[in-house]
Amino acid sequence: MTEHARVLEQLPGQLTLRRPAPADHARLRAALADWWDGLGGEAGARQRQSLVPRLWLQHFADTSFLVERPDRTLYAFLIGFLSQTDPRTAYIHFAAVCPEGRGKGMGSTLYDRFFALARAAARSEVRCITSPNNRNSIAYHTRMGFRLEPGDRIDDDGVPVHGDYDGPGLDRVCFVREL
Repeated sequence: MTEHARVLEQLPGQLTLRRPAPADHARLRAALADWWDGLGGEAGARQRQSLVPRLWLQHFADTSFLVERPDRTLYAFLIGFLSQTDPRTAYIHFAAVCPEGRGKGMGSTLYDRFFALARAAARSEVRCITSPNNRNSIAYHTRMGFRLEPGDRIDDDGVPVHGDYDGPGLDRVCFVREL
């Protein structure tokens, strides 16, 4: 096991929390294609996969987490970092729990670990984004205490949207949570 892939702790259900490593990239790509119940179709799966290139596992492993079952299959992950530009900010780039693991507190466990890491690094806020059509993510982040940041328009459900945030047609919903 590489230094980045060191085990941090055993979790309930014989799950293991550890740092991700570059060798985990293929499993993360598969999860990014499969865990969203077809959201966005094949194009959505490709877009999600492109958001977590191997470099995240090479250069942001110390601020990221991966959860595995005893057979080493992927159960959940969180990819995050501490902003180099804004010393107040930590950022969650991507997080997910396998479909059969949702609603059991694993997402909250990962977020709480990241919040603790951010506090230990003297960060006072955590930011993240999601796609406007990912209603589950919007609801989850709101439940986790994130505040929706004002956008340049409001969608039909009253959600503030930042148009073309990540490029033409790539609108996003932006969140912030104070620590």
